[in-house]
Amino acid sequence: MQDVCIFRRIEKKYRITQEQRRELLERIGAKLAPDAHGVSTVCSLYLDTPDWLLIRNSIEATTYKEKLRLRSYGTPGPDGRVFLELKKKYRGVVYKRRVALTERQAEAYLRSGIKPFDSQIFRELDYAMRLYRSPRPAVALSYEREAFTVPAVPNLRLTFDAHVRYRTDRLSLTAGTAGKEILPADEVILEIKTDGAMPLWLSRALDECAIRPASFSKYGTAYRDLCRIEGDETKTENQKEVKRYA
Repeated sequence: MQDVCIFRRIEKKYRITQEQRRELLERIGAKLAPDAHGVSTVCSLYLDTPDWLLIRNSIEATTYKEKLRLRSYGTPGPDGRVFLELKKKYRGVVYKRRVALTERQAEAYLRSGIKPFDSQIFRELDYAMRLYRSPRPAVALSYEREAFTVPAVPNLRLTFDAHVRYRTDRLSLTAGTAGKEILPADEVILEIKTDGAMPLWLSRALDECAIRPASFSKYGTAYRDLCRIEGDETKTENQKEVKRYA
């Protein structure tokens, strides 16, 4: 299982309602076709340092950011297919490097740092892992995705992600998709991925549906939620201390 993937594309994100999603699909549905994954549950295991360096850098950076993660489509078994990915974003352009592994191979690599096979892409991924001193699983995140291609525009892809949820326990892709939801129930993340300019018909449809770009990071939102929870817990403990000595 040594297939590798390299992506270079522009990704635009939009926070939309289910009604806007339905209206957009009514307008452009005839131009779309389900992609290879179609409707799926996307599962990601984000890797980070003990002090959350990768996601903090990603939130604070304006020009360059990167993330390391394991990804699967659905809950894999030990011999199921997963991807080890390095995702970089520079001046609005996304660059992705990933290799396919079995879940068992991926878990062994995270534990030992020993590559199960060698390739140029895996060497790039391994360099990033070593640069961050072997980051460990930090957040398991999953969501329901509906994905489309545009046969007339081969490098154009649209995805709708709903029920985004995360957890910080049971940090394995084999542990299922349960987690805390971080979006309102009626909200969906639309991503438009292309290698260049957006077709005029799509720009027009977005405008007619009042769909506007909105920055949104799933991992970043989960991290902010964790910080808020930890802040509330700290506040509660401090309040207990005040009462104890009042």
